[in-house]
Amino acid sequence: MTSAAPLAVETASPAPQRPLLAPALPPARGDELGPNGRRALIGGVVVAHLVGGWALLQVDAVRSAVREVAPVLMVNMIAPPEPPKPAPPPPPPAPARRVAPTPAPIIAAAPSPSPAPAAFVAPEPDPAPPAPVQVAAAPAPPAPPAPPAVAPGPRQIAPSAVRYERLPELHFPALSRRAREEGTVVLRITVDAAGRLKQATVQRSSGFERIDQAALHDIRSARFVPYMEDGKPVEWQTLAPLVYEL
Repeated sequence: MTSAAPLAVETASPAPQRPLLAPALPPARGDELGPNGRRALIGGVVVAHLVGGWALLQVDAVRSAVREVAPVLMVNMIAPPEPPKPAPPPPPPAPARRVAPTPAPIIAAAPSPSPAPAAFVAPEPDPAPPAPVQVAAAPAPPAPPAPPAVAPGPRQIAPSAVRYERLPELHFPALSRRAREEGTVVLRITVDAAGRLKQATVQRSSGFERIDQAALHDIRSARFVPYMEDGKPVEWQTLAPLVYEL
């Protein structure tokens, strides 16, 4: 057994130990073995291989070699398969090629026929201009008449410059007396050169229509001294206050 161990370790194969197996039976002819004989022959071969393997395992060197190889085989068989590698990304799509627009065909217009030269015609002479007609100038319009002289307005004097020949008689309206109406009416009066009242208007009302109308009526009873200017009487105008009190 000591001399056979190195041979088994160097080869690490059961081939050198085949002489330990039982001698193989000579193959039988097909016409000499039946079905049972073939089965027996196959079974004998299998048993012979099993016995040879068991005998090899009895050698210490072969047993240790098998122990070293067996875990590696088991690990390789049990280890999960490597995950499939991810597929490479698809290549980017090629940019679309721009197709240049087909230029529109240039259609050349047919040359227009040149007009035939016109026959030269001599222009007719212009007629002689008519003789100018002498038109008499219209007479100038007459000058507008001069505007009439505007008479000077009445002379404006202060109320304190008025001189009465007769003071106006005041008549208090009965309805105003009953209604307790009173006030002062300021009249604008115009007096002619002879001292007579020419016009009277209400410059400032008393606040009561009846008293205002009474003042316009009462001023007509007054007589005025003519107003002299440069030794001549003139028309004048002033303010005359009339007071109506209860």
